[in-house]
Amino acid sequence: MSKPVILCVDDERMVLDSLRTQLSASFGNNYIYEAAEDGDEALDLIQELAEDDVSIVVIISDWLMPGMKGDELLIRIHEKFPKVVKIMLTGQADEAAIRRAKEFANLHCCLSKPWSEPELLETIKSGLSQL
Repeated sequence: MSKPVILCVDDERMVLDSLRTQLSASFGNNYIYEAAEDGDEALDLIQELAEDDVSIVVIISDWLMPGMKGDELLIRIHEKFPKVVKIMLTGQADEAAIRRAKEFANLHCCLSKPWSEPELLETIKSGLSQL
């Protein structure tokens, strides 16, 4: 059985690199760390992983991205994978988008950019503890 995946979705490569560094430093080899630069790429990657029977346990998504916004992405993911822990990490989400994500995607938490690494790691751990 392969390791579970933590997927980060953000249109800024620097953010994805920072997240991967922080996550791997904290969680080590317990997870596979994947990244996507927009919603469509994330959905394609999730489909590939599902076909390979690889489970995604956490998704950390930006809100403001080209094409699909983060709340829409998380809602679409929730429809197929309701147990995935969903975290929005954004500097610009509007309150309506956060409410939609909480109501329709079971959003675990919304964190602001720039994020606090301890807060992010604690949020992920609290989400994983509910699985």
